[in-house]
Amino acid sequence: MKAYLTRHMQVFMRTLGDFARSPTATLMTVVMIGVTLVLPAGLYIGLLNLERLTLGWHPRGSVSVYLAKTMPQAAAVAAIRQVPGVAGTRYISPAQGLNEFAASSGLGAAAAVFRHHNPLPGVVVVTPAGVTPASVAHLAARLKALPGITHVQSNLVWVERLDAALALGRRIVVILATALGLALVLIMGNTTRVAVASRRDEIGVVGLVGGTNAFIRRPFLYAGALTGGLGALCALVLLEAAVLALNGPIASLDRAYGAHYHLSGPDLHQALGLLALGALLGWLGARIAVGQALRSRRI
Repeated sequence: MKAYLTRHMQVFMRTLGDFARSPTATLMTVVMIGVTLVLPAGLYIGLLNLERLTLGWHPRGSVSVYLAKTMPQAAAVAAIRQVPGVAGTRYISPAQGLNEFAASSGLGAAAAVFRHHNPLPGVVVVTPAGVTPASVAHLAARLKALPGITHVQSNLVWVERLDAALALGRRIVVILATALGLALVLIMGNTTRVAVASRRDEIGVVGLVGGTNAFIRRPFLYAGALTGGLGALCALVLLEAAVLALNGPIASLDRAYGAHYHLSGPDLHQALGLLALGALLGWLGARIAVGQALRSRRI
């Protein structure tokens, strides 16, 4: 085992030496792989940020119940809580509704006119036990039948549209990641073919003295995995740079709308996953190229 690990360490150090002897070619390949990986990774992180942002907009699948002016709050909330399918309630008084409207719309001065004659009704935000269209529609019909209820509004349609848009975005990310992953494999395959051709004589001598195919493949596989891993690291750097560049305009937009949102980059698990994916695709491209060369007896 010690001899096995020693041989792998020697190949690893030799691969690093090869990179150092051709820094320009190595850097160009690494940057090309980084640009290839940053596109699907950036879209994926963007979707995660969008999902995190939309979760704070409204309770998902909530039902807003508007009360008549003459309906007492306590009686309305108690009656709503007795309806089957209600998981929770939150009462918004007319004063709270006016304050939220003034804060979100930026029309604080205009809203102040209605302080003494508030036209907004009391609202009970209901969290349904189920969020399927049928269950929410059935719950909305039950709530509308209660006395003192003027209107019932569900945001389930909005949630369904948002989820459909996010699902489409995730599908696009998968398709793009698959296509660009294939492109990365081809990039590493072509790079490995060039390396194999430049070392054909050396590899031929190794074969004559008894070197196995596994021994011949090993340095190229290390080179492919390291190049792919470095390319993924380059993609992470580009992604973090993009997040830092966008956080400034997003902060200005937040101040304009009174929101508090911060764009997040990849976390530790996502970063390690991207590094592993880059190394795996680089290894795969090198493995395919060397395997073809060995089967065709060009080396």
